[in-house]
Amino acid sequence: MFSKILIANRGEIACRVIRTARNLGYRTVAVFSDADRDAPHLAMADEAVHIGGSPAAESYLRIDAILGAARKTGADAVHPGYGFLSENAAFAQACVDAGLVFIGPPASAITAMGDKALAKRRMLDASVPCAPGYLGSDQSDATLVAEAEKLGFPLLVKAVAGGGGRGMRLVRQLSELQQGIEGARREALSAFGDGTLMLERLIDNGRHIEIQVFADAHGNAVYLGERDCTAQRRRQKVIEEAPSPVVTPAMRETMGKDAVAAALAVGYRGAGTVEFIVDDQLRHYFLEMNTRLQVEHPVTEMITGYDLVEWQLRVAAGEPLPARQADITLTGHAIEARLYAEDPYTGFTPQTGTVLWWQPASAMHAAVSSPGVGHGVRVDDGIVQGSVVSPFYDPMVAKIIVHGRDRDDAIRRLRAALANTPLLGLRNNGRFLSDLVDHPAFRKAEMTTTLIDQWLEQGQALLQAPVPTDDVWRVAAMAVAMRQGSSWRANSVAAFDLRLQCGEVVRGIRVQPDRQGGVAVSLDGATVQASVLGFSQGRLRYDVDGVVRSAIAVFADAQLHLALDGNSFQFTEVSAFPDADALKDASKARSPVAGKVTQVLVVSGADVQVGQQLVCVEAMKMEMWLCAEAAGVVLAVHAKAGDQVESGALLVELETLRDRPSALSSID
Repeated sequence: MFSKILIANRGEIACRVIRTARNLGYRTVAVFSDADRDAPHLAMADEAVHIGGSPAAESYLRIDAILGAARKTGADAVHPGYGFLSENAAFAQACVDAGLVFIGPPASAITAMGDKALAKRRMLDASVPCAPGYLGSDQSDATLVAEAEKLGFPLLVKAVAGGGGRGMRLVRQLSELQQGIEGARREALSAFGDGTLMLERLIDNGRHIEIQVFADAHGNAVYLGERDCTAQRRRQKVIEEAPSPVVTPAMRETMGKDAVAAALAVGYRGAGTVEFIVDDQLRHYFLEMNTRLQVEHPVTEMITGYDLVEWQLRVAAGEPLPARQADITLTGHAIEARLYAEDPYTGFTPQTGTVLWWQPASAMHAAVSSPGVGHGVRVDDGIVQGSVVSPFYDPMVAKIIVHGRDRDDAIRRLRAALANTPLLGLRNNGRFLSDLVDHPAFRKAEMTTTLIDQWLEQGQALLQAPVPTDDVWRVAAMAVAMRQGSSWRANSVAAFDLRLQCGEVVRGIRVQPDRQGGVAVSLDGATVQASVLGFSQGRLRYDVDGVVRSAIAVFADAQLHLALDGNSFQFTEVSAFPDADALKDASKARSPVAGKVTQVLVVSGADVQVGQQLVCVEAMKMEMWLCAEAAGVVLAVHAKAGDQVESGALLVELETLRDRPSALSSID
């Protein structure tokens, strides 16, 4: 028995666990780093303890700090959430040794399944189908290269301790292998502290389908249907749904029995997920078992009616499973969209900054407090207006989950939910998610795990930034004109001109107010009559030609952040005489995000070619390479490996060929 639960995690998962724990009568303890001093999960918990610096290695990955927080507050149980230490056997055992209930599987099961190579060997012994691969202990580059040549390409280089796409590289040909090995090993060491790798033949054009399993201490184990997580980019999930649109009842039963057998083989207890890759013939192959709750668990809750966190707490308290296999039925269809602080239109680069607008509808939040079958929308989030999204953690800030009678119903509700819950203040993938679930490949269930990456390489229209329409430009002009207060600029009826910039586009707009509260907005010779009905606390209501509409408009640092029709844009009022220094300068390579410099590949005096890699910056668990945008010579390097840098920080200065044409021969 236990009465107070410490949640060894942060963000939306900490909030999610706290809600159910408090509903069941448990007191809760939150932990936080320097970067999370004002995070929402602290306010939700009964108590909170500071455990260290902003980097995860100084806080959320510190077993001693978390156990110390439990002792200090009298917590007698620990829920690990997902990520961080959730699949760390040493942490699970340390909790038990400290007299705490670990709300998860035993350390032995985590060890058995946490090592991806060891888990795969167990599955082979149990006759569970697995993709061909290399699982050996010899980790030399020479051996990995030799084994890769035996397997053939394409293949995956994977961290044995990995998860969530971390420490994984897709290698399509031999020339990419060395870089893939080095990148996967480096990322694995950073994320998990273990650089051991395995190789796995890629099941090309496959679907990622996983089975939710649960086991108790009384010998009972069940599966709760499947989740289809095929929509991925860079091996990270973007959209998850349940049930899978391609799985038949017979296939579900076969995969479910395989998953339960896998759990029982390692003495499993609690929530776990067995992941399979399914080829184009619908044959399934074991990938790995995640010995924790998954990010995408809400879709299973929505179609089964069960609160999986409640199941975790009951199993950890020694109770039998709340349901038997025959009791579990699936109702309707559920889809989850992961809202990331990243820009899908610039290669999914992570974004940092302050949340200026985030107000999910009250109906959505009402559904969060009691997860289960719903006829609508649920939002799991870990942010509020004013939250700062830092570079230290995963870029996922919220999940939008919908439930419908069927798949088409769920898609329609998800698109509406995404349009009704804009996130302003930093670029995000909200519009991309809406477009993705409406894409023919998704609607026809023809997605593969690599399709989004292929679209990215091909410059597919889905990954091109939306362009504001003339109507959006006019609404932006009205918002800018109204910024100074409740009346038009200069509080007069004199016409004035605005120059607004969105992205690389600058347009001139004339605004002509009248004494009746109306306004004529002229753009490229076309004039529209409108009136502003209200502009308060970010909500702009306006009338155009007798039709009343609404937009979200907030200002920060001279920028207008505007959400309208499911899109969000950033506008800046610019001078008629732009500063030439503000234009893109190829001679200065600046960090695209705030993060940690992990590699510097150039030195002062070196010649560089267009596209050559200069510096690698890691942010939100993702590596981003800064490449030369022009050929030239390195004048200065302003960073070294290990440095923490701000977004826009100058890292490398070049003398480009335009400035030094005589250098052409040395470059060639």
